[in-house]
Amino acid sequence: MLFMLPDFRIHQRDYLLEVARLITQELDLEKLLARILRISIEILAGQAGLIALREAESWRVAAAQGIHPAFLRYLEPLLSEGSLAELDLQALNHLLKQLTYTASRGLLSGTALPLIAHGEEIGVIFIFRAYPDLFTPHDRQLLQAFADQAAIAVFNARLYSAVRYEKERLGAILDAAADGLLILEPDHTIERCNRAFERLYGRPRQEIIGKKHHEIIVWARQPNGLTLEDAEAGGWPLTPHSYLYVEGDLKRPDLFPLPVGITYAPLIYNDRLRNIIVSVRDITHFREAEELKSTFISIISHELRTPVALIKGYASMLRQEDASWDPAILQESLTVIEEEADRLSHMIDDLLDASRLQAGGLQLNRTEVSLPLLAERLAERFRTQTTHHTLIVEFPPDFPLLMLDEARMEQVLSNLISNAIKYAPSGEIRIQGQVRPDQVIVCVSDQGPGIDPRDLPHIFDRFYRSEAAIRKTKGAGLGLYLARAIIEAHGGRIWADPSPQSGARLCFSLPLVPPLPTSR
Repeated sequence: MLFMLPDFRIHQRDYLLEVARLITQELDLEKLLARILRISIEILAGQAGLIALREAESWRVAAAQGIHPAFLRYLEPLLSEGSLAELDLQALNHLLKQLTYTASRGLLSGTALPLIAHGEEIGVIFIFRAYPDLFTPHDRQLLQAFADQAAIAVFNARLYSAVRYEKERLGAILDAAADGLLILEPDHTIERCNRAFERLYGRPRQEIIGKKHHEIIVWARQPNGLTLEDAEAGGWPLTPHSYLYVEGDLKRPDLFPLPVGITYAPLIYNDRLRNIIVSVRDITHFREAEELKSTFISIISHELRTPVALIKGYASMLRQEDASWDPAILQESLTVIEEEADRLSHMIDDLLDASRLQAGGLQLNRTEVSLPLLAERLAERFRTQTTHHTLIVEFPPDFPLLMLDEARMEQVLSNLISNAIKYAPSGEIRIQGQVRPDQVIVCVSDQGPGIDPRDLPHIFDRFYRSEAAIRKTKGAGLGLYLARAIIEAHGGRIWADPSPQSGARLCFSLPLVPPLPTSR
């Protein structure tokens, strides 16, 4: 009767001790499987071997040694088939023995050591040998002890890999978050910090992790809502879902304070507070939106009150039954009423256009348009409205026809010419065009005081009006905002010349070929 060689039996304990060390020393699954397979081949005096692990819906060759690549390429997809997912270790062992016998033409047999940990079949060690499986009961007992130790080592390594994966996955999720995130220990020590908070705070995480919450979250002024420290003094958190929210200006080293909204969420496990999750959101845009809304209400209420008051005043005056009005006064009064009604109508149109932009852009109705003819027609109209300005239209004779929305382009040019008349007390107003290889450029210039350099970055912003404009002229600050939207919808751009020779000079470009419409 064949049995294991005496020297293998002598070294059996050494192998078992090495596997026991693997459990505590090696948690890298790939390295662990390679070492277990090497030891298994030595113990069983085999020529080659593999380790197959059970996955969720199949078996997988997790390690191989000494196997011909062609046989491995055949075996790997076979084991991964869903139909083999339900095979137990005995059936898998039988399948592998059949494949080994067929592939080697009867020259090799196979020996399987089942890997069972905590009552769960996790895999099998299969060794290819040139002689049959003839072991004494003592041999089998030692081999099974080895396999049990190996199974525990593999189980622990897989568990460690899963924990490491979840940790890396959590780190990736935290770093991918747009909001700043901090994880606090119960004593408020910062345990983790993501990239978004690094950017918000302006410091690397090495200078943040390990600090106390109150060292990093410092308010420039009293915030709106309870701070974390005040809330905890009042008993927070009362329940696992007791969230805390506070808004204020966060102090930052070497940077301006940042408006933020901070949410605190307790992580409670087994009735104990384990962590506090801190979500920090930059609310600068929300602040700007609130300021914009306040500006809008202020401007619109002022701009609406004036024409409404004039219309009402003149209408009430004309309604007086005991008065007899001179025809000239009557005509002048009706003219004021008509002009102020037109002004209200234009303001309402601008507000509607601004709303359409917010809702998803302007719709264009393109036709062939001659910008020189359009500019001349508008100049003729504005010449009747001023005696202090000379309007000059200058376009080259070869200026091309363009596919444009004529009504919208009229809105742009009217706004630029109107602004030139309003802000330049007198002088020439030139509407000039030039042709480039792939675009045209149109400029409207005046001889007024020009644009303050401090206002240049903002003149196309919604509702923006300079201090000089507020003092001298009426308006809601929508004209240039809408002009920019119309030009950009046509595929062009609009800008203010930062250094004209005199006065102000606003220009826009349009492509000779209209851009393809974007799908929405």
